Amino acid sequence: MFRRFAFLTAAALVFAMAIAPGDALARAGAGTSSGSRGTRTYTAPPSTGTASSAAPMQRSMTPQSAPSQSFAGAPAAAPFGATLGGRSPFMSGLMGGLLGAGIGGLLFGGGMFHGMHGFAGFFGFLIQIFLVVIVGRLIWSFFRSRRMQPAMAGGPQGYERTAQGMAGGSAGGAPPVAITPADYHGFEEVLHGVQAAWSAHDLGAMRQLASPEMASYFAEQMTEQRSAGVVNTVTDVHLEQGDLSEAWAEGGREYATVAMRFSMIDVTRDGAGRVVDGDPVRRSMATEFWTFLRVPGGRWVLSAIQQAR
Repeated sequence: MFRRFAFLTAAALVFAMAIAPGDALARAGAGTSSGSRGTRTYTAPPSTGTASSAAPMQRSMTPQSAPSQSFAGAPAAAPFGATLGGRSPFMSGLMGGLLGAGIGGLLFGGGMFHGMHGFAGFFGFLIQIFLVVIVGRLIWSFFRSRRMQPAMAGGPQGYERTAQGMAGGSAGGAPPVAITPADYHGFEEVLHGVQAAWSAHDLGAMRQLASPEMASYFAEQMTEQRSAGVVNTVTDVHLEQGDLSEAWAEGGREYATVAMRFSMIDVTRDGAGRVVDGDPVRRSMATEFWTFLRVPGGRWVLSAIQQAR
């Protein structure tokens, strides 16, 4: 009876995640985490009052050095499906679940494969273990992210606190960078400019607002839209809340990572102008970590976007 309850609970959770609305093809950045943050590319930015944690970087031109530390102090992430020794973390969890279930069967006198009579029974048992492993990993990720400590927030007009002369963290020995109200205004201008260039498919304007790496990712996503015969537009962008996560200097450049929650009208249309995703009259919300870079005294450009989680 317990196994049946666990199976139904896991199935309901997975089904809910599957039908939940997503933003994989919406707005600039396509709902992914990509770009570069200098030597901190594979280190989690500090949490803020706007967002508690950021998703790990999924795509970057910055090489990941070994044995660098990744998000939440974990070892550097390996490619999907592989860990040390080439083993898949999913398969490890699956085999662990099978072994645990087998031992449980022995303890309760039912035999190693009690209750799995025939192919159908065994296949159903595998599905249950698969769902339990997924739910277990989601729960572990949730509690791990809750342990992260919040960082001080700051910024004018839509940011949580005033931060004149505020300096970001200096972890790793990197000198901090003072962020002023003018800088926050520049960050918001880049937010609006990037979404406008994205909606207009204006790569020339995008290259003025983003690093060459980020501009190349945007160009790829625009190409994918053209191939699919759709166009995504993001209009009426409004910064609802934002605060500084960290700001530092390295290699003759200055970096600032800012958590931002903003609303917008996010709509995808086909070639005939019909809406295929989004709502032209209803605002949607996004929370992301944007990292900006500049040469000292220069203007800020976008160098990375990470999804909040």
